[in-house]
Amino acid sequence: MDSAVSLTMKSASVSSSSFLAGSPFLISKNKNPNFNSKKPFFNPRRAARFFSKPLISLQSPGPTSQNPLPSSFSYSAVTETTDLLPCKLHQLISEFQSLPEQLDRLNRLLHYSTLLPHLPDSSRVDSNRVMGCTARVWLEATLDQDNKMRFRADSDSEITRGFCYCLASVFDGAAPEEVLRVKTEDLAALNVSLVGRERSRVNTWHNVFVSMQKRTKALVAERQGQKPFEPFPSLIVTKDGLQAKGSYAEAQARYLFPDESKVEELVNVLKEKKIGIVAHFYMDPEVQGVLTAAQKYWPHIYISDSLVMADTAVKMAKAGCQFITVLGVDFMSENVRAILDQAGFQDVGVYRMSGERIGCSLADAAATPAYMNYLEAASTNPPSLHVIYINTSLETKAYAHELVPTITCTSSNVVQTILQAFAQIPDLNIWYGPDSYMGANITELFQQIAMMSDEEIAEIHPKHNKDSIKSLLPRLHYYQDGTCIVHHLFGHEVVEKINEMYCDAFLTAHLEVPGEMFSLAMEAKKRGMGVVGSTKNILDFIKERVQEVLDRDVDDHLQFVLGTESGMVTSIVAAVCNLLGSAKSSGNSKINVEIVFPVSSDSMTKSSISSSSNLKSVTLGDVALPVIPGVASGEGCSTNGGCASCPYMKMNSLSSLLKVCHQLPHGKNNLKAYEAERFKSQTLQGKSIADVGCEPILHMRHFQAKKELPEKLVNQVIHPHSGNCKSMSLS
Repeated sequence: MDSAVSLTMKSASVSSSSFLAGSPFLISKNKNPNFNSKKPFFNPRRAARFFSKPLISLQSPGPTSQNPLPSSFSYSAVTETTDLLPCKLHQLISEFQSLPEQLDRLNRLLHYSTLLPHLPDSSRVDSNRVMGCTARVWLEATLDQDNKMRFRADSDSEITRGFCYCLASVFDGAAPEEVLRVKTEDLAALNVSLVGRERSRVNTWHNVFVSMQKRTKALVAERQGQKPFEPFPSLIVTKDGLQAKGSYAEAQARYLFPDESKVEELVNVLKEKKIGIVAHFYMDPEVQGVLTAAQKYWPHIYISDSLVMADTAVKMAKAGCQFITVLGVDFMSENVRAILDQAGFQDVGVYRMSGERIGCSLADAAATPAYMNYLEAASTNPPSLHVIYINTSLETKAYAHELVPTITCTSSNVVQTILQAFAQIPDLNIWYGPDSYMGANITELFQQIAMMSDEEIAEIHPKHNKDSIKSLLPRLHYYQDGTCIVHHLFGHEVVEKINEMYCDAFLTAHLEVPGEMFSLAMEAKKRGMGVVGSTKNILDFIKERVQEVLDRDVDDHLQFVLGTESGMVTSIVAAVCNLLGSAKSSGNSKINVEIVFPVSSDSMTKSSISSSSNLKSVTLGDVALPVIPGVASGEGCSTNGGCASCPYMKMNSLSSLLKVCHQLPHGKNNLKAYEAERFKSQTLQGKSIADVGCEPILHMRHFQAKKELPEKLVNQVIHPHSGNCKSMSLS
C-alpha cells in the first residue's frame, strides 16, 4: 500500500462492523444547492470522533472567493487535510478483508447497492459512461462551491452498484488534490474475490476510480480557466458507417472506401500475371484501402507484420504465383527473397515498390560500426546470446551471427525468447538490439515480474521464479542508440495529453514506444484496459474487446488509443466493421468503436512560411509550422491533422504497385532497380550472407514450434567457434 495511506493507519481503530451502513461519517444533508441532497457524503467531524486519534478537518485554509483554486494549486501538494481519505480507504479495505467467505463479501456488496440512489435517465448517458467495466456504469462528478469533489454513480448490475457506492462514499467530499493523490495500486487490496469474474471485478474498482480522477482534473482545469487540450484525431466506427474527427482521420476514412475502378484494375493484372502481394500493416491508407477491397477477389493478397510476410510469400509461391510484390521497407523484401530461395523458389521474382532505397531508422541503427562494437563487447563475455529484432537487414543478421550466436525475435515473442534462453543456458548473458526503447521496456517488464509471486511467475514461464528473474537482470543488456522514428513520437507530450484526456480509454502500445508510453499502457493493462506488444497483439486486443461488447448486446462506446504507426487503422477498421456487420442482424444494441490517433508536435515538419503560403499552419510558441502534405492526398502532419506515420512506408504508393504489376514480366529490364536484392557477397568467414543471415530466423522458427532453443544454437553459445570474434566494419 502507498506510504500516504499507510502513515495514517497506525492510529485508526478498524471496526469489524459494516464500513458504510450507519457509518459515523455519513450524513444525508448537503448545504450545497447545486448538489443532490439525497446523496450521502462524509462528515469530517464525525470521522474525527470515530478514530482513536482526532483527524484534522478536510476544510482547507482559505482560498479566496474570487479564486477558489489559485494558479499555484498542485495535485501533488502535501497539506494538513490528507488524513481522512486514506483512513476511509483503509477501513473499506479492512472491512472486505475481514469477511472470509465469498458469500459474505457478495452480500455486503449487494447490501451497499441498495443504499445507492439511482441516477435519473438524464444522467445515464454516453458522456457519463465508464469504459472497461463488464456492466454498464455511469459516473457524474462536480466540484462544489467549497472546492470539494462530489460523485454520483449508478450501474445496471447490482454488484457493480455496490462497488460504486463504496468508491463514491470514500471519495465524495474530498479535495481534488486528495482524489488525485491516490494511486490505482492503493485499490489492489479491494479484490473481493467473487467467483467467476474476479479479474473483471477488480477492473471495476480501478476503472471507476480512474474516471473519477479524469473528471476531477477536468473540473479543476475548468475552474482555473485553463484552456482544455484539443482532442486527438479519431475515427468512430459503427454498424452504419464511419465518422471522422480531424483532417487526418478524414483522409484515413476516405481511403477505406476506395475507387472501385482502381480495385478492378489491380485485381485484373494480379490474376493475369499470377502476382502475389505481401504488405505491412503500416502501409499508406490509400494502398491499404485498395488492397483490402481487392482481397475479396484475389486470395494472394496479405497484410501483416514483417515476420508473416515472408512465410506468406512462400505459400503464394506454392500456390502458383510467379511474382511477389513486397509493400514494406527494404529489409522486408530482402527477407522475402532469402526465405523464398531457402524454400526452393529461386525462380519467383520479388519486387519492391521504389527504385530508391526504402530505409528504416531502426534497421539502419544496427548497420553501423557502433552496433558491431556493442557485439564485440558481447563476444568477450561468454556465454553470450545475441537476440536481434526481426526488423533488421539480412546483412546485419549475418555479420552479427558470426560475431555472437544470434537468434531473431519479434515484439510478440521476445519476452518468451529471453526467458527460455536464460532457463536453458546457465549463467547466460543476453545482448538485445537494436531497439533501445524496446530494450528498456523489456528490462522494466522483468523488474515488474521480479515483484510477482513464484506462482504468478510460473504462469509466465514454468522454469522461472522470483530468484531466477532477479538473477538474470544484471545479465540482460540492450543497445542504447537505436530507435524507430515513428514510435519515438510517443514521448512526454503525447503521454501528458493521454493522461489528461484518455486515461479512462483502452490504451494500446507497441513495445517500441518510449518508456513513459510503455508505463502508461502497462498500468492500463493491469486493470484490463491496455495491451503492450506487437501490431498483431494490438489488433487482436481490439477485436476481443469489441467481441465482448457484442456478446453482451448492450449499447456501448469503446475508445482505443492507437500507440503505434497510424497505418494500422485500416486493418483495425476492417476487422471492427466485420465484427459489427456480422452482429447487425442478431442484436439491436448501439455500439461505437473510436480509434484515436495520438499526435506529437515533433511529428511536424518545419518549413519557411514564405515558401508555403498556400498551406495552413499551426503555431507553437514562436514557431509557425505549416501542414506538409504526405504521400496520400489530405494527409498532413500537424496537431490538427497528422499522426505518427512512417515516411519510408509511405514510399509504397498505389501508382508504384500498378506500374510494377503492369510491366511484369516483359518489362523486367525496366524494373531492375525495383528487384529485391539477392546477396551474392560473403561474410568475413567466406560464407553466403543469405545463408548465414537466414540462420537466426530459422533458430527463431524452431523456438516458436518447439518452445525451446535449437540444440545447434545452444552449442554455438556454449562452445563458440574459434575465430568468430573478429573485428569487422560496415563503414
